[in-house]
Amino acid sequence: MPATPQLGFTFVDVRDVADLHIRALTDPAGGGQRFIATDRFLWLAEVATILRERLGDAANKVPTRVAPNLAIRAMAPFDGSIRSVVGDLGKKSWFSSDKARTTLGWTTRPVEQSIEDCASSLL
Repeated sequence: MPATPQLGFTFVDVRDVADLHIRALTDPAGGGQRFIATDRFLWLAEVATILRERLGDAANKVPTRVAPNLAIRAMAPFDGSIRSVVGDLGKKSWFSSDKARTTLGWTTRPVEQSIEDCASSLL
């Protein structure tokens, strides 16, 4: 698709999630607790910008435009993969990992670096 839908997600690096699991299992303060592993919310258009800025020519097929919600909704009846995200168009969700940060001293690497590392590994 030559444009990204107006969708977004809360990102976190899997390496940071693994670190949180280890902390929760080894730190007595983590006993019996639940922790949310999350970092920042980004729209797919922001992810695309990060990819283009950090990967240069390797990201030449990354979309530069955002598809209007109306266009996505118009395509949904014909494409099940699109139909499943229509309800999330334009919605921003955010979850807090403050408990993990304060209780276990957990930190995350910059989400931009995570996106670049992930894309580079796929290339």
